[in-house]
Amino acid sequence: MELVSGVSRSAAGSGEVFATVAEALDAVPADVLVDFTSAETVKRNVLAAIQRGVHVVNGSSGLTAADYAEIEALATEKAVCAVAMANASIMAALLQRFAAQAAELLPSWEIIDYASAEKIDAPSGTSRQLAERLGTVRTPSGSRPVGEIVGPPEARGASIEGSQVHSVRLPSYSVSTEVIFGLPGERLLIKHEAGESAAPYVAGTLLAIRAVVKHVGLIRGLDALLFP
Repeated sequence: MELVSGVSRSAAGSGEVFATVAEALDAVPADVLVDFTSAETVKRNVLAAIQRGVHVVNGSSGLTAADYAEIEALATEKAVCAVAMANASIMAALLQRFAAQAAELLPSWEIIDYASAEKIDAPSGTSRQLAERLGTVRTPSGSRPVGEIVGPPEARGASIEGSQVHSVRLPSYSVSTEVIFGLPGERLLIKHEAGESAAPYVAGTLLAIRAVVKHVGLIRGLDALLFP
């Protein structure tokens, strides 16, 4: 594995560092683009790579289901792969896996999404991906429909693929995700918490870089690589 270039507006022109992803990919041959930018730029970066026949490992959030459909179509056309990891932590991937297994047996759950006060997108990509994954298992039941609630319906969170998702944005939080399953008289809580350093995301990113070149199309979630 060799790092051939980087992207940084402030350091552009220093060695193989460029101001944009498009400039970097046009200047230096690359097999894989790794993107950990932001919700504002991620789609443009991913499409720029795929259009140039470069595989993508994306760890940024902010993409919608429609965005993923567009990315998958283009990746398939260009015969490359995009791995979209809303969270590159192996522990977060295990949360997705365990929650999907629990949803096969437990019909009621809600998701709580924690992130820093400055995070621009809500919910986080991690929680959105979790809700979408659980939606492929079943639609949760057991709670009074939001339309029957007395009071602001927003108090019940956003409905994503049937799951109610509640986003908490406060200082001291990094990206953390919790899913709560409930039955009469008991609860099951599955939670992943990460600190502010990049350490939790290194192993999963390296795994995805090595795997992405072996596939075509779109792979959603690191857990899809860990548990094919």
